[in-house]
Amino acid sequence: MKERPLIYLDNAATTKVKPEVAEAMLPYLTEYYGNPSSVYGFSEEPRRAMNHAREIIAQAIGAKTNEIYFTGCGTESDNWALKAAAEAYAEKGNHIITTKIEHHAILHTCEWLERHGIEVTYLDVDENGRVRPEDVEKAIRPETILISVMFANNEIGTIEPIREIGAIAKKHGILFHTDAVQAFGHEPINVDEYHIDMLSASGHKIHAPKGVGFLYIRTGVKIRSFIHGGAQERKRRGGTENVAQIVGMGKAVELAMATLEERKKKETELRDYLIDRILTLVPYARVNGDREHRLANNANFAFQFIEGESMLIMLDMAGICGSSGSACTSGSLDPSHVLLAIGLPHEIAHGSLRLTLSEENTKEEMDYVAETVRDVVERLRSMSPLYEDFLKSTGK
Repeated sequence: MKERPLIYLDNAATTKVKPEVAEAMLPYLTEYYGNPSSVYGFSEEPRRAMNHAREIIAQAIGAKTNEIYFTGCGTESDNWALKAAAEAYAEKGNHIITTKIEHHAILHTCEWLERHGIEVTYLDVDENGRVRPEDVEKAIRPETILISVMFANNEIGTIEPIREIGAIAKKHGILFHTDAVQAFGHEPINVDEYHIDMLSASGHKIHAPKGVGFLYIRTGVKIRSFIHGGAQERKRRGGTENVAQIVGMGKAVELAMATLEERKKKETELRDYLIDRILTLVPYARVNGDREHRLANNANFAFQFIEGESMLIMLDMAGICGSSGSACTSGSLDPSHVLLAIGLPHEIAHGSLRLTLSEENTKEEMDYVAETVRDVVERLRSMSPLYEDFLKSTGK
């Protein structure tokens, strides 16, 4: 029996650990296993390796080394940035501005803050998922303490006008945070040029292991500890540092930055080829998200007259890994909040498919994927009474 192919197209959910990353981590699991906070000489090597990773990450975003704080993931970083800012700047005000298409790590944190006296403005986005900088400025009040807008959307891949929003925040003396989990290592980012005060990122989106991330906090920002229990991370994040994971993230960032432009070029070509093939082969399909301001590896589609979960199951049977929305909510039957925010009706939002590739994918794989998507959509539509009624109404 011929083994089915495995074509992994869910890199927005997680990426595989690169061999170089795993190799860099191994000594800090087996040989240099000392606690970096200990005073004896055995701890010097893990401490040095951890600080080296911090230097690599800081350089990648144009930050100072002591502005990088290691966390367990992007979700923790988002929670820290919003909750600690609300606490630290309570005397100045109680208003936060964000968007309707943020990751749930931001949206659910904002909901929690609203239950604790914080007022939140959730900005609309246009049909491509871009927030208008002028809308951000109009939403500012005297009591506004924080603006949090994601760098790039995890579902539809749209890149937000971060430079313009950062300039607005700086002009008004307001903190600016960006959830850069999907963009870090994929898009060039400079925190000074973009006037970013806090930035969240996660390792497992760039071929580092799961369970490690960081929060960039600009010097001078009054952010207190989020996790208490020790003096680690310059007394701002308690808990023994996960040295091996941190070393792995440092190595992954080093590799990502060395190949960023070349990788973007290849992924953009593959992405556009895949989009064009699917739109050619499948009628009543559309691309979600901005075609110009878009992550290089993101292709998000909506297909009329089908249900996304059924499509994912059939694609999986054909060896294709994709998603119908963000990874954290893929088990939900509700339509994506992002797709609803860009104006898609429920019945079309239910038929979404997110394919996020990597530089390891090939043009031949894209052909197979496009043809398989066509076959799957045709089969699902053949069982749909809605599609049958639509064809009768159009005389086809």
